[in-house]
Amino acid sequence: MVEYLTDEQNHRITLFDVAGNFLSTWGVFGSVDGELNGPAGITIDVDDNLYVVDQHNNRVQKFTADGEYIMQWGEAGSGPGQFNLPWGVALDSPGNVYVADWRNDRIQKFTPDGQFLASFGESGEGDGQLHRPSSVAVDPEGYIYIADWGNERVQVLGPDGSFQLNLRGQATLSKWAADFLNVNPDEKRTREMSNLIPELPPHINTPYHISSQTEPYFWGPVSVKLDREGRLYVTEANRHRVQIYQKSSSGQVTL
Repeated sequence: MVEYLTDEQNHRITLFDVAGNFLSTWGVFGSVDGELNGPAGITIDVDDNLYVVDQHNNRVQKFTADGEYIMQWGEAGSGPGQFNLPWGVALDSPGNVYVADWRNDRIQKFTPDGQFLASFGESGEGDGQLHRPSSVAVDPEGYIYIADWGNERVQVLGPDGSFQLNLRGQATLSKWAADFLNVNPDEKRTREMSNLIPELPPHINTPYHISSQTEPYFWGPVSVKLDREGRLYVTEANRHRVQIYQKSSSGQVTL
């Protein structure tokens, strides 16, 4: 099994085996077919073809597993099928492609060959609105999970794009954190004395400032991923942690 990593700074894709051993790289800087400028999101389909979000070229490119160019779509803009610094990408069960269109504050959905199907979201802080979405994942039932990075939350949309749920984060201590605190009593006492869920003054009212002061909340939720058991992994850049959620049999997403 091969793991593929987008190397944004070096404008290439790097390949490793599952043990983390380097295998090879492919890709060169540029803007013509098959070239890359800041590759961001990457995903692989059932035929082992790769979809790469070519961030600064405002497009999605499709490659074989060996890096041979197949096709592309997208251009700079805000219309259907256009992008403004796209970032994350995911596939649903039928193989449709979902792209987190970061600066356009939306998720766009395409067929596997790049035909525009739908757009979800608009700029804002309300339910179903987005501010700089950075990542997207889709479960087998078609529910869409969005790292709404600028709003410090994860949003869950239905298969039709309808708003379902907001997750703000509700982190608890992991067993690793508990072990660390047990052998570092000074750190443990400091934590026990701290107010981790403070009553905030009125002027601290933006998502960023609220999350920065409220320890269980997401702060910089940059990536969402689903595993085969349906667990949702949310990576927080600013608190250097991962929160994990499980979708219940009733469809409710819980920590």
